[in-house]
Amino acid sequence: MTDSIQRTPASAEDFLPGPVLLLGAPGVGKGTQAQILMAEYGIPQISTGEILRKNIADGTELGLKAKGLMDQGLFVDDETVNGMVAARLHEPGAERGFILDGYPRTLAQAGFIDGLLEVHQVSGQMTLRLLAVSLKVDEQELLKRITGRRICPACKRSYNVYSEPPLVAGICDVEGSELVQRPDDTEETFRERMVEYNAKTAHVIEHYRGQGCFAEVDGARPVAEVTASVVAALKSLRAAEVVGKG
Repeated sequence: MTDSIQRTPASAEDFLPGPVLLLGAPGVGKGTQAQILMAEYGIPQISTGEILRKNIADGTELGLKAKGLMDQGLFVDDETVNGMVAARLHEPGAERGFILDGYPRTLAQAGFIDGLLEVHQVSGQMTLRLLAVSLKVDEQELLKRITGRRICPACKRSYNVYSEPPLVAGICDVEGSELVQRPDDTEETFRERMVEYNAKTAHVIEHYRGQGCFAEVDGARPVAEVTASVVAALKSLRAAEVVGKG
């Protein structure tokens, strides 16, 4: 059960956001907002998770390297992830812009993507700079979002026991199936992810905050309201970029 998504007045005809980076802690709604922007403006969502799975499935050199590391219980290194992202940006469709979701996670990755996009700008492949929008949600609210999440195994419909419960506790409104909790939707896992986020990704936010291409949005509001704020922030940042170039 989710908020009904209302399209913003903007369209690809009168505004194109260009390359966009969505930032924020686990559970803030980056994926949801990325999907909306992708549908609204016709630019691809670039998720490192999806890129990783695709490279492994396709048996690419980087995918085989990543799988080897994962099979050993190791994290996929920055160099491998950066290589996958760089390859994805050279695929058709990304030249009009894209939405980065879940990347960069570290300052090293941020430095890589900044340098890569600078090369793209110099070559004329990408004329707009990367804009970063951070979604801000209180940590206790994030905990409720994640630990309260329940999924219908049949229709994949999502509920939340705190904010969007089913009509009958534990049962899907549509399928009548018993709802399940994902193995990683636990408080322990959330706390672990927050420790990693505060140690690494929070520094990425500060990196972009100091570059004049950053905005922060209240992510605790309904989905449509968050979308409207994200779009308004992107328009304001793009307008400031044009004035700066002038």
